[in-house]
Amino acid sequence: MASDKVVETVIAGNYVEMETEGKPKDVKSKLSNLLWHGGSAYDAWFSCASNQVAQVLLTLPYSFSQLGMLSGILFQLFYGLLGSWTAYLISILYVEYRTRKEREKVNFRNHVIQWFEVLDGLLGKHWRNVGLAFNCTFLLFGSVIQLIACASNIYYINDNLDKRTWTYIFGACCATTVFIPSFHNYRIWSFLGLLMTTYTAWYLTVASLLHGQVEGVKHSGPTKLVLYFTGATNILYTFGGHAVTVEIMHAMWKPQKFKAIYLLATLYVLTLTLPSAAAVYWAFGDMLLNHSNAFALLPKSPFRDMAVILMLIHQFITFGFACTPLYFVWEKAVGMHECKSLCKRALVRLPVVIPIWFLAIIFPFFGPINSTVGSLLVSFTVYIIPALAHIFTFKSSSARQNAVEQPPKFVGRWVGTFIINAFVVVWVLIVGFGFGGWASMVNFIHQIDTFGLFTKCYQCPPPILPPVPPQHLNATAPSPLHHPRHAH
Repeated sequence: MASDKVVETVIAGNYVEMETEGKPKDVKSKLSNLLWHGGSAYDAWFSCASNQVAQVLLTLPYSFSQLGMLSGILFQLFYGLLGSWTAYLISILYVEYRTRKEREKVNFRNHVIQWFEVLDGLLGKHWRNVGLAFNCTFLLFGSVIQLIACASNIYYINDNLDKRTWTYIFGACCATTVFIPSFHNYRIWSFLGLLMTTYTAWYLTVASLLHGQVEGVKHSGPTKLVLYFTGATNILYTFGGHAVTVEIMHAMWKPQKFKAIYLLATLYVLTLTLPSAAAVYWAFGDMLLNHSNAFALLPKSPFRDMAVILMLIHQFITFGFACTPLYFVWEKAVGMHECKSLCKRALVRLPVVIPIWFLAIIFPFFGPINSTVGSLLVSFTVYIIPALAHIFTFKSSSARQNAVEQPPKFVGRWVGTFIINAFVVVWVLIVGFGFGGWASMVNFIHQIDTFGLFTKCYQCPPPILPPVPPQHLNATAPSPLHHPRHAH
């Protein structure tokens, strides 16, 4: 019996049917695999790194102006480490859930496992409901942020249309992501996406250093608690991009290889975010407090236009990353998830895009919306819930003994893991959700009071009117005889 159990565990842990699907058979399959069907550890790394940095790269200098240079750097390092830890926890829980199900002969050939299903299988329906609510809401607003970012960026190339009109246009463009079946099919997009953000990050760094510091530059941050915790929460959001971790893992041929991938992706992302944010803040200082998009302060040039265009393409890719799990949830709700017709599934997915489009038009606050989503949604979705789920899944000694993956020795095995998890829950609950939620909501309400909902052009410079010569001031005024008489 013992030997049978060992054999069974090994088979369940190898995910045979997914591995077989990844093997090319002929020239056509090889070409398809090269561009379309990704399932290797490298694909997962590109997906994680590409999805993590995205448009938030442009708002990190804004966060540095709120936090100050030292706090900005420290928070990036700290939350990068924290995010990598909780992504590791999610991967452990996924492998545990999938192994248990495959021992029961459950077939996942035409079914994509999602985070709420992992919670359901390991901890029950109440955990599933909470996980589903937070995850879907976060991904919904994550998609909204990509649309807002598209409109904000394109405006710096073509300001003939206001940002709201650009949001309409890009909403229609991003709706085409309904035709991408799953994360298997993001191989070429993930690779290109990371190249695009790498170019943009180093453009921001080099352009800021060449530009030099503006005259009378001030680096007064941090000055207010509201701004400080708003900036910190935007960085929490930056390294909380692993709400799609389960879907990325499921697209792998060997998901058990995922464990260190998110950490390696984060280390690469830090080589982009730290130099670019520090350089832009060094050059422009407190001016960033009123310019949440770093492109707004850099002079127009072909290099800047290239960076804007590349970020636009990348935001289309990231919109697909954020929206694809929502498509899966909706497909499962209407019973179309296992349908093999791509066109039918695409048609069913379209209603998911409509509320995203609408919310992007209501709240076009590029920058402040990141912090609000980070504090209220990311804090629970990718930090608190995974840490608590890991604690409760392995709280019994039998669960720990039979766990598919044992915690590594360097973190202190189970005791060390539980201590780290408890720290994550307490820190993020108090600092991320508590102080961060308060600061972000105050800032968000301030944006609504200042600009209003449905604002046409958030943080756009006022139009410059040509001066009118004094002698022509009344040249077009009608004769006084034509003026109607007023009672007053």
